[in-house]
Amino acid sequence: MLNADFRPLSYFPLSLWPWQEAVKAVFLGRVSVVSEYEDAIIHSPRFEFRLPSVIALKEYAPTHRRPAFTRFNVFLRDRFTCQYCGCRFPTHDLTFDHVIPRSKGGRTSWLNVVTACGSCNLRKGNKLPDAAGMPLIRRPYQPNTFQLQDIGRRFPPNYLHESWRDFLYWDTELED
Repeated sequence: MLNADFRPLSYFPLSLWPWQEAVKAVFLGRVSVVSEYEDAIIHSPRFEFRLPSVIALKEYAPTHRRPAFTRFNVFLRDRFTCQYCGCRFPTHDLTFDHVIPRSKGGRTSWLNVVTACGSCNLRKGNKLPDAAGMPLIRRPYQPNTFQLQDIGRRFPPNYLHESWRDFLYWDTELED
């Protein structure tokens, strides 16, 4: 899904819609079809057409300056890297850790939560980082949407359909 200016609504994860929602939006006239899958055809009793692979909104949707506080966005902000040991992990091996533990008055917020691997989270336990001998690599901060999008460009999904590539990296510097 692209915005009306043909930029992705987000970079990671991609603005993906279930095919049923995309088809419904096309029929309701809310989106324009930019590209189609060559080998996927939709059939109904009266219609037959190719499944859209890239669609764009007809009306511009403003992006929010403050991204939602979600587990995935914390991982993205921290670049999928444990903020204690510095190792990068896949998302299923990451947790988030309260820098100031909740039992000591710490809140679940952008400024108190960091990405941690399971072993570091367990080792730190219910202590402050200094008391556990585990200083933070980077202090937590509240990113804006543009910061997360910039970080997200560096972490493309494992599978990109050919028809999507032209729309994801349009603003990156080209190689010589």
